[in-house]
Amino acid sequence: MSKPPLPPAILITGGTAGIGAELCRSFRADGFTVISLDRTPPATFPDTEHAITVDLTDEIATKAAAATIASRFTVTHLIHNAGLIRQAGIEAATALDMADLAALHLTAPLLLLQAFLPAMKQAGQGRVVLISSRAALGLATRSAYAATKAGMIGLGRTWALELAPFGITVNIIAPGPIGSTAMFEALVPPESPLESRITAAIPRGRLGRPADIAHAVRFFASPEADFITGQVLYVCGGASIGTAPI
Repeated sequence: MSKPPLPPAILITGGTAGIGAELCRSFRADGFTVISLDRTPPATFPDTEHAITVDLTDEIATKAAAATIASRFTVTHLIHNAGLIRQAGIEAATALDMADLAALHLTAPLLLLQAFLPAMKQAGQGRVVLISSRAALGLATRSAYAATKAGMIGLGRTWALELAPFGITVNIIAPGPIGSTAMFEALVPPESPLESRITAAIPRGRLGRPADIAHAVRFFASPEADFITGQVLYVCGGASIGTAPI
């Protein structure tokens, strides 16, 4: 007797706060089963069974979590949103910074995709969205962050070429400064002079919001985006062509 098909799900990394939490909320509102992978346990999540705590810089732990999810769900969409900034000038940047951010931004999505790819190929469809950053274009004091976020662009475009024949699209979103997130506020205190300077440097005249990124991700994840793959979308209020200093 054949086994019943596994239920479909969307997997979102870094889903417990900021952009990730908004992504989870948006896709749940669209009727999807959402699984979150995050190193921080969620304060609130509708179904704690679908919120898995894991350090995505840990290769063994990441592989184990991916295998468990693949055994219970057919992951149709992989959205790699988890990110980490190590702010340091050239003299202060360390090999550990580079290794940790490469593990999170590059190795983790590779391990996750490898676990979910057989089911996507069998289905003849799938969606992968990588959340890079405007900093991929270069940003002072962000050696490890900018380098690995730029690496995500090369990674995604390579995957797009390999996976297009299987009906799987891979696209990249590069956010600009997104307010109301812990990552941003750890570097830029709310209502500080620095926040005012950053906002003034954004051509659109405001900071981004988590919902701005969620809208873009939902488009790339939709059936309507089936003919779009290997693309980089800067959701940045014009900061990628301006001079916003974050």
